[in-house]
Amino acid sequence: MVSTAPDGRAGIDAALVERLIAAQFPQWRGLPVTPVEVDGWDNRTYRLGDAMTVRLPTAAGYVPAIDKENRWLPRLAPSLPVAIPAVVGSGVPGEGYPFPWSVRGWIEGETVARAGVADRTRFAISVAEFILALQRCDAAGGPLAAEHSFYRGASPAHYDDETRRCLTVLKGRVDTERAAEVWESALAAEWRGAPVWFHGDIASGNLLVVDGELTAVIDFGTSGVGDPACDLVIAWTFFAGADREAFRGAVGQDGAMWARARGWALWKALLVLSECIDTDQRQAAVQRRVVEEVLADHRR
Repeated sequence: MVSTAPDGRAGIDAALVERLIAAQFPQWRGLPVTPVEVDGWDNRTYRLGDAMTVRLPTAAGYVPAIDKENRWLPRLAPSLPVAIPAVVGSGVPGEGYPFPWSVRGWIEGETVARAGVADRTRFAISVAEFILALQRCDAAGGPLAAEHSFYRGASPAHYDDETRRCLTVLKGRVDTERAAEVWESALAAEWRGAPVWFHGDIASGNLLVVDGELTAVIDFGTSGVGDPACDLVIAWTFFAGADREAFRGAVGQDGAMWARARGWALWKALLVLSECIDTDQRQAAVQRRVVEEVLADHRR
C-alpha cells in the first residue's frame, strides 16, 4: 500500500506506518493500514484495522500537539457531551521517521463539511453545548496558549503585523477601512477572564456527525487554556442566518468575546484571501463571504 498524499509530506506513507507498528506495537502487526479518505495538513492519518487510526505529524512544528493530546484528551473526555479521540498508543521516532506519533481509537461518523445536516439550528446548539462543556473542564495545570496552539487562546494581537500586511495587500479589493475597524475593536476588547479550555479549531472539518447529529469533535492540536474567543469563529465560517443566531444564543458570551472572535475570523479570512485572490476563485469567494459576514456582524 502507498500513501495517496500528492507530496509525501515528511516521507509518510502506509509502508512506513506498517513498519512503525510492527516495531513498536507488534500486537497490531499485520492489521491493514490504509489512508483515510479525507486527511489534514498538520498530520497524516491512517486507518489501522477497523478500530484504530495512526496519526503522524508532518513537521516539527506540529509535534507539541502529540504530547499535549496524549496527556490531556483522556482527562477531558469524561466531561464532554460527545466523543473525542481516545489515545491507545504513544509511538516514538523510528524507521526513519523523526517525530513522536500516536495510535487512537477510530470514531465513526463523517465530517459535517462532507455530510451536512438537515437541522442546522439543532446542530448549532449542539456545537455551542460542546464549547461550553469544554470551557467548564478543569483548567488547572492545562497548557497555556502559546506556540503549541499557534497562539489560539492568546490575544489576536499576536497576528497584528500579519493582519495589517493583508489589509495593505487587499486594499481596493475588500472594504479594508471597515475591516481595520473590526480588527481594532478585536485588539481593544482584551480578555480579562480566568483561563479556560478552548479547542482552537472548531471547524466543519473537525465536527463528526451520524444521522445529522453531532457525535464527536476531533483534532485538538491547537487546544489549550486561555481565551476561548477563537472557538466562536464557526459563527461566520459555517453558520449563517437562523443557525448562526441559534449558536450565538446558546453559546452566550459577552460583547468583548464576540469582538475578539470577529478578529480571529477576519485575520484568517484575510490571510487566506491575500494568498488566493488571484489564483483560486472558489476559495477566494469563500473567504470574501467570511469577510463580508464579519463586517456585517460588526455593524449590528
